[in-house]
Amino acid sequence: MKTGETSEFERVFAELLQYGLLLESDPMLPSVCSLITSGPQRGSWWSHPLAHTIFQVNGQLADHVDVLITKLISSKVTFIHRRLWSEVLAIGMAREAWQITGLSAGARRVLKLVDEQGTLRTDQLIFSKSFKPGEASRELEKRLLLHSDELHTESGAHAKLLETWPRWADRISFQPQEITATDAKAMFEERMKTLNEQFGSRARLPWQVIRKRH
Repeated sequence: MKTGETSEFERVFAELLQYGLLLESDPMLPSVCSLITSGPQRGSWWSHPLAHTIFQVNGQLADHVDVLITKLISSKVTFIHRRLWSEVLAIGMAREAWQITGLSAGARRVLKLVDEQGTLRTDQLIFSKSFKPGEASRELEKRLLLHSDELHTESGAHAKLLETWPRWADRISFQPQEITATDAKAMFEERMKTLNEQFGSRARLPWQVIRKRH
């Protein structure tokens, strides 16, 4: 990574440390894109002149030992610092009604397989010609039901590695603190309320989005 990109990463990581979480891109809330471009970014950031720097910093965050990636805020890519991981796991493993109600048949089947095997690659899922593993995995990600990680297959294609939260925590040797899902959600709700008020946003957490939908 070039010197300029290194300094950009340090600046972005400092922001992540401050808030505990940071979006990849958002027109109002703190995000990697807005920090690097020094302004709100609407639409895809791939066409921005600083897209290469954004891509490199995203990669640095994804590889960092203290960063977890989820779809926590408004179903968008959210980087979460280690100090909030216990809360994420408590919520993800709770299997509350908002996580299960309304799941598609395909997502339910994938979740069952991941639960049974601990880990699963989406490129190895073939149920039927109409089944779309990418859509099923995104549905599960948005409800925090599992951990998902991007990978390049042997053929050079893109796929996802799906894991149960306990399997992920064991793989990276993370020992979560004991906390209830109720307390964990309350913490994130308070944090989200503060951010929304500070930046004039109306972002929502997964259980707030799904409950409203149903």
